[in-house]
Amino acid sequence: MTLTLNQARQRVAGTDWDALAAELDEYGSAPTGPLLTPAECRDLTALYEKPELFRTTVDLARHRFGSGQYRYFTHDLPAPVAALRAALYPRLLPVARDWAARLGRPAPWPDSLAEWLERCHAAGQDRSAQILLRYGTGDWNALHRDVFGELVFPLQVVVGLDVYGTDYTGGEFLMVEQRPRAQSRGMSTVLRQGHGLVFTTRDHPVRTRRGWSAGAMRHGVSTVRSGHRHTLGLVFHDAT
Repeated sequence: MTLTLNQARQRVAGTDWDALAAELDEYGSAPTGPLLTPAECRDLTALYEKPELFRTTVDLARHRFGSGQYRYFTHDLPAPVAALRAALYPRLLPVARDWAARLGRPAPWPDSLAEWLERCHAAGQDRSAQILLRYGTGDWNALHRDVFGELVFPLQVVVGLDVYGTDYTGGEFLMVEQRPRAQSRGMSTVLRQGHGLVFTTRDHPVRTRRGWSAGAMRHGVSTVRSGHRHTLGLVFHDAT
């Protein structure tokens, strides 16, 4: 299973990033073009059965987060995971900085992913946060945010590894936005095999009469009705 950084960059470049940024602004999430081939998706799914590749396994029911399981990779990432993460970071960085400017927040993210991760590690966030998730029939994930410390990158990516309607049904990716002085807004997305979904880690800028405010968002997974659903989670800050 090989995916070079150059190959990953070429695939990432196939997405219309201006259109994606506009959709992120509007909804807090937006799909990419294809990032992995079906064969690469199957190879990544098979890694779940190799516990030596992971630093820990989380049982959602045990922690009352839902039902299902996910595993955090060690820092020795499989080539496709490392390549996609490195290729996506510079594409997401302009959006992150733009959002910070509109919300009047600091933008501490350097041009280099490696430098940003060094800062995370120096602050005590030195554990890998890259995730391989597996859900079976009846499993689900409660609404949450993937904030693992004080240093946070505001965007992350989930990649579908199975074929919706064939390998599983249900299990849509959920986002709920808490809108200022209004009822919450919910969205659901079917993840296409090999395609990514970029989404906000915690909030996104929302225009109000007084300027910009932070629209708080959480994400989760609806109940899987049949089969098994696997996804790859790419997070751009490390965990405490």
